[in-house]
Amino acid sequence: MRSHFLLGAFLVAAVLTSGAVATTGDGIAPVRQTAVVTLNEPTLVGATIVQGPVLFIHDAEKMSRGEPCTTIRLFDPERGPQEELVSFHCIPKARKVVSKFTITTRPNTELGFGRLLVEYQFAGDAEGHGVPPSKPAFAH
Repeated sequence: MRSHFLLGAFLVAAVLTSGAVATTGDGIAPVRQTAVVTLNEPTLVGATIVQGPVLFIHDAEKMSRGEPCTTIRLFDPERGPQEELVSFHCIPKARKVVSKFTITTRPNTELGFGRLLVEYQFAGDAEGHGVPPSKPAFAH
């Protein structure tokens, strides 16, 4: 049991450290960026409603190949990254450098509850990542 706790703590530290190391504050993004955040309200991302601790991953190499470059995974503080919730090709936007990981949401008027993820930005990066609009699978 203690070894599971230590492994979980190590994974959390590794993920958080990689996000901190990956952002130097010079406005130049590394190839792969990660950040763990807790979405307190149900948040629509693409066609998926997400809530709780999640891991945002942006991969610039995938983006350059035209592949979905953003992945959001469930994140268990004891076990680390879990199942993939959503993956999409972001819409890059020039922004001022921010000092911490930032998400931009708006009220989800389409569903009548929760929030809609519009954009996210990593600490130390001069690029925001817009979320392409889409409808949830059950909306018409």
